[in-house]
Amino acid sequence: MFSFPKDHTFVIAEIGINHNGSLELALKLIDAAVEARCDAVKFQKRTPHLSLPSHLWNVERATPWGNRTTYLAYRQKIELEPQDYLQIVDHCKVMGILFSASPWDCNAADTVFHLGAPFIKIASASVTNLELVKHIAEFQRPVVMSTGMCNLVDIDKAIALLEDKVPELALLVCTSNYPALPETLNLRRLHTLQMMFPEFIIGYSGHEPGLWTTLCAVAMGARIVERHLTLDRTMLGTDQAASVEPAGFKKLVAEIRNFEKARGSGEIRVLECEEACIKRLRP
Repeated sequence: MFSFPKDHTFVIAEIGINHNGSLELALKLIDAAVEARCDAVKFQKRTPHLSLPSHLWNVERATPWGNRTTYLAYRQKIELEPQDYLQIVDHCKVMGILFSASPWDCNAADTVFHLGAPFIKIASASVTNLELVKHIAEFQRPVVMSTGMCNLVDIDKAIALLEDKVPELALLVCTSNYPALPETLNLRRLHTLQMMFPEFIIGYSGHEPGLWTTLCAVAMGARIVERHLTLDRTMLGTDQAASVEPAGFKKLVAEIRNFEKARGSGEIRVLECEEACIKRLRP
């Protein structure tokens, strides 16, 4: 059974729908996550006619392919095929990175489960979908749940369905805006959740420009970090502008690892590396 590490921050590269329905692009994004030394990649899995409210089906919208279409047709086109996911899972195994996904409906959740995802992600938008939360709890696999757009009542209701079923539960502080401005991040929510739910893992899912606020979240105790990954922030797509490009993601992971080295034990003592300075500088 998979368990989240206690010795280092678990970094998830959220590919989400930044593949724009292209298997080739999805594989390139996985490779970029591997290059950045992420622990896992995460996709979003939907059954469009089940996960998209019917009143939005015929709403027109622009697409990454340069035309306008209905929202339902867009969602259908942007979904990867079942055989694509088999290749994605195989590619993750070969490349040595974990695969997961956030399902947006029960049918999609079954798919993610049968693909062997070691943990299941519940997106912020799905926290109040108690039917889906209960369905995911039955898989009895570790769950990571973002808490954007949620109040404490929403979070408590979902936890009540999960806590006795899943072996590990992680709650991620999140602001559901794309991109999110720094003044909306409220990183002190990390401390609030740590105090309220000491039995759970607390982490951070960010959609903000830049990297420094995510590093601050790690310094404040986030054990899991999730950021969206894209090959190009100027690409058309819902989440591209709120994502991090490969070079930035590589830098983010490297700085997280540097912080983990710098954090230390807190013990106050003379360090071996200071002995030469003592001899040179003290009378």
